[in-house]
Amino acid sequence: MHKTISVLLVSALFLSACSGWRNSRANPSNWFGSSTTSSPPVEPSEEYALIPDNASGEEFITGNDPDDRSVLIAVVDEMQIDQTPTGAIVYAAGTASRQGAYDARLTRIDNDENVKNGILEFAFRVNYPISPTAQGTPRSRMVSDAITLGRRDLEGVRLIRVVGQQNALESRRR
Repeated sequence: MHKTISVLLVSALFLSACSGWRNSRANPSNWFGSSTTSSPPVEPSEEYALIPDNASGEEFITGNDPDDRSVLIAVVDEMQIDQTPTGAIVYAAGTASRQGAYDARLTRIDNDENVKNGILEFAFRVNYPISPTAQGTPRSRMVSDAITLGRRDLEGVRLIRVVGQQNALESRRR
């Protein structure tokens, strides 16, 4: 009888101590919080002297191929970061401006300011058919994509941001 009571008492004390791990910074599930809405970054409008006059210059600014016809998704609706043993998976879902969007992808945006501030930024890009399509319901225009990040990609990162045309979602590291 005394053994049963002492075992129950010790197990109750042990389980009550587990709540400290849930809120701990060492717990990997607490590394990033939930996503919040922010305004999309402003595109540079000035002319660049190093861009040849015969080129559009878009491939120099965005880093995209000249044949790339993808555009930013209209609205980023959801962003989720799931921890894995080797890093994290960034999942994003958004609503396209019309039906038929395909080849959704998260494209990393690298610049000195993001690296300096510990920001990992992705542009959520989609392609549309050449022929016009109906706008349709928001549910029929939903697309999603995910990207896997390793531990090296996450070193020094304090914020992960996914950018669309009308908004951006971001999640800060706790």
